[in-house]
Amino acid sequence: MKKILSALLVVMIVLSLGACGSEPAAAPSETAPAADAAPSEEAPAEEPAAAPAQITIGASIRKYDDTYLTEQRNNMKIKGDELGVTIDFTDSKADQTTQNNNIDMYITKEYNALAINMQERSAADVVIEKAKNANIPVVFFNTEPFEEAMAMWDKVYYVGAKAEESGLMQGKAMVDYWNSHPEADKNGDGIVQYVIIMGEPGHQDAELRSEYCVKAMTDAGLQVEEVAKDTAMWDRVKGQDKMATFLAAHDNIEAVFCNNDDMALGAIEALKAQGYFTGDKYMPVFGVDATEPGKEAIIEGTMLATSLNDAKNQGFAVVQLCDLLAKGETPTSENLGYEMDGQYVWIPYVAVSKENVDQFS
Repeated sequence: MKKILSALLVVMIVLSLGACGSEPAAAPSETAPAADAAPSEEAPAEEPAAAPAQITIGASIRKYDDTYLTEQRNNMKIKGDELGVTIDFTDSKADQTTQNNNIDMYITKEYNALAINMQERSAADVVIEKAKNANIPVVFFNTEPFEEAMAMWDKVYYVGAKAEESGLMQGKAMVDYWNSHPEADKNGDGIVQYVIIMGEPGHQDAELRSEYCVKAMTDAGLQVEEVAKDTAMWDRVKGQDKMATFLAAHDNIEAVFCNNDDMALGAIEALKAQGYFTGDKYMPVFGVDATEPGKEAIIEGTMLATSLNDAKNQGFAVVQLCDLLAKGETPTSENLGYEMDGQYVWIPYVAVSKENVDQFS
């Protein structure tokens, strides 16, 4: 009996000690993972989206020392900066071989698009063939390729203005001046005796502006006589020299039509040397482009009229078009922001005279 009591006592002591050393079990948390679940791992951080590839445009300019082309180039750079596009400009120095070498460099570097102001429009087909083989789209500007060249590939475009518009504006301005100023007929024969200072031979702007300024006068019923016509290659100094030659050879000039403002400004210098624009001695001089110096001459009263060849919107359209083509998008009037006519983008001219020149400051 004693042995039994002793055994029970030992058991009771052991149980008592076990109860004192244990803690009550915690209730399982509602958010705790199941006992057989694998330990959770942190999800890997998402990698940032890859930055879009940088678009680079190779832009070949016929020559840097041209006032209008400088304005257009500056506006192209502004648009490129706005779109985040890199533009590699090169100066062809009015030399086709130099331009060909620059374009070859662009193609070798696999640029995304080409913006080309051709030195010689007849060389555009060679450029298009090279670009097509490399699958690099081309946007021509200022010098329009022949239609046959434009038809060679569907990734070729042209941005410019219809040159005949500016010629018509010159001629109309002369009609208005002639009809309102009887003294314009210096020799009293009822015929407008005029000279034309042309840009580069074969350039579509030079040919059409020269043709249509005369057409506007004859369409309005004026009798006209061409006294002299020659090229000054778009250059101000050459324009001055050419006008001085005309004045030395002819004493019956009554109007001077120039294919751009730079040559008109040169002609004005030659006229000033002969006493024009002082007192009653006046000669109507017409330009094209509405460059800053050209507009100053209109305000001054030495240039009668010019027409805005919109360097800003043409430059913007060139870069916007290159950007779309580089991204593989099909250009439309909607995504370009300019009216398209097939492979052409035409930016209209605006007539500029003393009456409205302040609007273009």
